[in-house]
Formats: sequence, structure tokens, C-alpha cells
Amino acid sequence: MGGCNSPDFNVTMNRTIDQIQPKRLRRLLRKLVNIYSPSGKEEDVLSFVYGYMKKHHLPVIRQFVDDSRYNLVVMPPEIDVQLALIGHLDTVAAYDLDHYGYRETGDQITGLGAADMKSGCAAMVEAFISVWENGLTRIPVALALVVGEEEEGDGTERLVEDFYFPWAVVAEPTDLRPCLSHYGYLEIQICARGKRRHASLADRMHNPVENMLRVLMQVSRYMMDCRPEGVYNIRDLLSSHVGFAVPDWCEVWLDVHLPPHSPIGEVSLELEQIVKRIRKDNPQNNAAIRFVTVHDGYELPEKGPVVEVLQDLYKKRSLDWTPQAFSSHSDANRLWISGVKPILLGPGQLHMAHAPEESVPFSQVQWAAEFYRDLIISMTH
Repeated sequence: MGGCNSPDFNVTMNRTIDQIQPKRLRRLLRKLVNIYSPSGKEEDVLSFVYGYMKKHHLPVIRQFVDDSRYNLVVMPPEIDVQLALIGHLDTVAAYDLDHYGYRETGDQITGLGAADMKSGCAAMVEAFISVWENGLTRIPVALALVVGEEEEGDGTERLVEDFYFPWAVVAEPTDLRPCLSHYGYLEIQICARGKRRHASLADRMHNPVENMLRVLMQVSRYMMDCRPEGVYNIRDLLSSHVGFAVPDWCEVWLDVHLPPHSPIGEVSLELEQIVKRIRKDNPQNNAAIRFVTVHDGYELPEKGPVVEVLQDLYKKRSLDWTPQAFSSHSDANRLWISGVKPILLGPGQLHMAHAPEESVPFSQVQWAAEFYRDLIISMTH
């Protein structure tokens, strides 16, 4: 990577340093946030971004995921791609459908997907357009905007079926800090069944909700006592709506996030044993556990071509190089499984993602666009 310090590299950097267009970037972000695109219903935002990229002469292709949804991919032809910039265009469902759109207050941009991760997508698109407009089209860097990250992850799974790249930078909200490591993730479903009967005939041993609560108490105690470093979330707790009667089923969905080197297999086995032990002690409790998603965490070493380029760019900007661990679940887990080395780096803060007042500083979005552009250029030398 010694070429990054060559005179040609510095000339290129100086020539393009002012080519990010903040007004264009802000307009793009406003449009993205104002288009409602929850997972599975991304058609409108895909149509807009596809047309936008075509308008700016990017060689974008549509990689279909199903009959109506697709990934948007810019894969420079006739060159060995070493790095992909990846973002997802879908969001969670709106907290309030009447007030999910774009709003500005000073530097702060508020709206659904502002942090997670339409700001990152806008920054990556602007970076690519800037580079392309400067005639740098033979670059070993791809751009992929995928669907479905907030639900099934089907966009990224489809992406790696057709394309390979050894490294990726994923624009998750990391507060512009590089994340070389990533938490593991368990998505768990637990079901209990009972017999519907009149509410006046209820008893604690045969009520599936009562039985589920016993399971949850044991799971919660296990997480606190044995896995205190993990994060445990009861996402949904549901039962049949039967009126004045005992419900005939109860279901719970759990999220478990564990630090990068946690033994995911051991944790899942211990959770299974908890449920089996409860059933053995109380035969009336028929709770069953199922692991819907199991993704190991990972940690990349601080070496390799892309890491070295990032370190150099941070040094040029007089920024501290302090890699973090990304503590949520993301498409990076799926990329890692497929043999890609993902680094997470994007505008916004994770605690703002999925929040009712989700927001991101526009100054961070502009910084990210400039940084992605410099990263593309540096990978070209």
C-alpha cells in the first residue's frame, strides 16, 4: 500500500477533495428518508435510487431477490474488485406513519432510517458519483445497496450468490468509528400450548402464558448469572386472543447479542437444556425452543490492505484509530459467513436506530461521503 503516499495519489486527492456536493447529498438523503421502505416493501425507494444512479451515469444493475425486489449493484467491469461498499435501503416499520418523514433542526436530520441507514447509503452513492464524475471508473471497488436487512437478510444472501469481493465496508451507524469486530446473534422462538377453556376454570399449571413466564424467568436468570456480558431482549410476547377464556397458545421471540468470541453453540445448548429441565420438572409445561437465526461473532486483525488504507486515512485526518466492536446484528454477520471480511463504518449512532426520533448529524453524513470517496481513490492506487 506504499502507493498511497505517492505524488500521484496526493495529486488525485487534491483534485477531488472538493468534489463532494453537500447540497446534492442533502437532497438525496431527504428523498430517501421521505420514501417509506420497510423490509419487504422497498419497491418505491429502489425505483428512485435506480433512476438516480442511472441519471448520474453509474453502471448500476438490478440483481433480483424476488419478483419485485432487487439489490442495486455497481460492479466495475473488467477489473478485480477488492472491496464492496454496502448499505441497506430498508427500514423497520414506522413508529408513526403520520410523522416518519424528513425533518431538519440545525445540523440534525430526523426521520425513519436517518441513522439506520439511509444516511450511509446516501453518502456511499454520493462518493461513487463524485469519483465517477472525475473519470475514475476503473476502480477495484463495488457498490451494493441491498434489501431485507431488517428482517430476513435475503438481499445480502442473494448478493453473495453472484458476486465475490474479499473485503466490505458496511455503512451501519458506528458514529464514524471503525468496527473490526462484531457481536454474535441468536434469534429465538419459544412456544407453549394449552387447552382453551372458560376463564373461571383456569389453573396455573395448564395456562400456556403462565408456563411461558416460568421459562422466561429461568432464561433471564441464566443470562444475568452466566452470560452477563450479553444483551438479552424480549422482543415479542404473544398469546391467542380468546376473550374471557384461557388462551390455547403463547409465543415469545428473543434477541440475544453476545461479544465476538462468545461460544454461541454452547449458549444455545444451555438454553435448550433450561427448557428441557423445565419440561421434566413440570410435564404440563410443553414449551419448545427453536433457534431461528444463529450467527457467530468475529474479530478481524488490525492488518490487511483495507485496514491499512483506513488507518492511513484516519492519520491524514488527524483522527484517533480506535476500533470498536459492533454490538448489534447486521448484514456483516452474513457477509462473514460467506467468506467476506466486513468492516463497519458509517454515520449516526446505534442508539438512535429504530428509535421514534431517529436522527443523524448531517455533518457526519458529509464526512462519511468524503471518507468513502477517499477510500475508493486510495484503493485505486
